[in-house]
Amino acid sequence: MSDIDIISKYREQFVTHLNERTELTEPKNLYQPVQYILGLGGKRLRPILTLMTAEVFGGKVEEALDAALAVEMFHNFSLVHDDIMDDAPLRRGKTTVHEKWDINTGILSGDAMLILSYQFLESYPAEKYVELTKLFSKTALEVCEGQQYDVDFETRDDVTIPEYLKMIEYKTSVLVAAAMKMGAIIADAPQKDADAIYEFGRNLGIAFQLQDDYLDAFGDPKTFGKQVGGDILENKKTYLYLKALQMASKDDQEGLLHLYSIKPQDSATKVDAVKTIFKESGAVEETRKAIQSYTQKAYEALSQIEISEKNKTLLRQFGDNLMERTV
Repeated sequence: MSDIDIISKYREQFVTHLNERTELTEPKNLYQPVQYILGLGGKRLRPILTLMTAEVFGGKVEEALDAALAVEMFHNFSLVHDDIMDDAPLRRGKTTVHEKWDINTGILSGDAMLILSYQFLESYPAEKYVELTKLFSKTALEVCEGQQYDVDFETRDDVTIPEYLKMIEYKTSVLVAAAMKMGAIIADAPQKDADAIYEFGRNLGIAFQLQDDYLDAFGDPKTFGKQVGGDILENKKTYLYLKALQMASKDDQEGLLHLYSIKPQDSATKVDAVKTIFKESGAVEETRKAIQSYTQKAYEALSQIEISEKNKTLLRQFGDNLMERTV
């Protein structure tokens, strides 16, 4: 069985459980948006990681399904509220919840999803429930902090690279890390292994987000799945941008600041001009190095875990696939 087949198997098991556990009840205007956002698909990356990690540590997939559901429900809750904050019209190519219904429904259905995500953890025995809920609450709060940093950065011109890395860690990678650690907790993995798998997920999550920044500017439009140059057009202060500001000549720094202060009619010219500065400043090379460095840290954490080589290879292949965008 190839690693892609294994991932598909986890995905199928999870989606079956999701459909069984999220029956539509009254009032319909509260629960229909919940089913709608959960039904939009997506890679189901985080719940798959919970199931995979539980099995890697000798636990049963069936026992990890509710925790995986809590993770996916929370992730989708955050998307519903993020879309409201960003006034986004589309999510995964479909109309966003607040556009399809209205903002009040989006807020309330999102709130319900957050509460539901905690309810799914209630199926665990008391001791495990406490451990899972502590980790889940810590992570949920960090995701909110990450979102606030992201909002703050929009109006700040003095964002530092350490601040940016903290923002993407909280906004994106802590949930990946927690999804994996929850699998380890369910499988009764030793504490040091549970901590190491968290570090694996955290570093891989940061590498993934940095790669997303890079692909947004330099990806292939056919395979990236989003508009290439979108971050540049939105004046997002990504790692590439911050590195370019740090490393570019004075003229290029001023040029970059100017380009990020305008919204021209001819968007292609702006994207090309910014990408040229990214390349010439050395920011592209530095971003690639950072992606490599965080991927390496993830694999170092993995090497410290006491599991079979076969299972280590499975997790490593998952990391490779994620970074090659085949998952």
